[in-house]
Amino acid sequence: MNGPQLSELPDDSEQLGPSVGGLRRRALQAAELSAVRTFSDAFLLRFLRARDFDVDLSLKLLLNYQRWRRESPEISTCLSPSSVLGLLNTSYHAVLPQRDHTGSRVLIYRIGQWNPKDWSAFQVFRVSLMTSEIVSTETETQRRGLKAIFDLQGWSLGHALQINPSLARKISSVLSDSFPLKVRGIHLVNEPVFFQPIFAMIRPFLPEKIKQRIHMHGVDFHDTLSDFFSPPVLPPEYGGEGPGIEEACRDWTNQLLQSEELLQQIASHPTGDVATVPEDSVISEAVETEQRSEG
Repeated sequence: MNGPQLSELPDDSEQLGPSVGGLRRRALQAAELSAVRTFSDAFLLRFLRARDFDVDLSLKLLLNYQRWRRESPEISTCLSPSSVLGLLNTSYHAVLPQRDHTGSRVLIYRIGQWNPKDWSAFQVFRVSLMTSEIVSTETETQRRGLKAIFDLQGWSLGHALQINPSLARKISSVLSDSFPLKVRGIHLVNEPVFFQPIFAMIRPFLPEKIKQRIHMHGVDFHDTLSDFFSPPVLPPEYGGEGPGIEEACRDWTNQLLQSEELLQQIASHPTGDVATVPEDSVISEAVETEQRSEG
């Protein structure tokens, strides 16, 4: 059975066992993960589905994810939605309730709602990571990936000054090969001329596959965006018939807030696999104490 067919099987299918076991063995043999005891099946399946069950590519993605978390603690160790509630309440970001015709999740980022005087680019990028962590737990999203719409109306010099080459590299690495999600499309609308220098900074770090999935729609985006998304998917503000963007943003903000505890656990966990308990964790110590008292 090939990768795409394996991807369609449920998490508890016995046919997934050899792939999951193979990736687990390879991961635990990796020098940089020598301190890790194990990985849960559900966690490993994210990486396998993101790379169509190619164990070599899945291992590379898993190692990149772990490396990225270690090397970017200023972003990865704080995944608290309540810490950026002011930004979320501006209707900056939504994950639309309906998937597109291919089953992909559709994300919208409204850059003009981000006031760079109030929120740093690091904080804004954390919002993307929070959403990515949550949707990557969805089996259907693991299979079908996601598409993002960036509305650049209101893009200013203040926004541009927040994006330096180091952050550009981090953003591009998450988009390309450091996060267990398939990026199926990136759509830019309302992009001003002076956004081009920033895009030129990010573009060289992107793999060819991602570059080919970037679509620039300009200010007359309603007609061209409808070539990619059917009317029920998009909000009316983007030429669709779905819920309004304000409602969609509010609903996703609530979803993130409900996931606050899970996101904080992911941020503080050594590998991000919250289904496993690290040896030196407080939870592990509590379990051992309880076992001793029962004994």
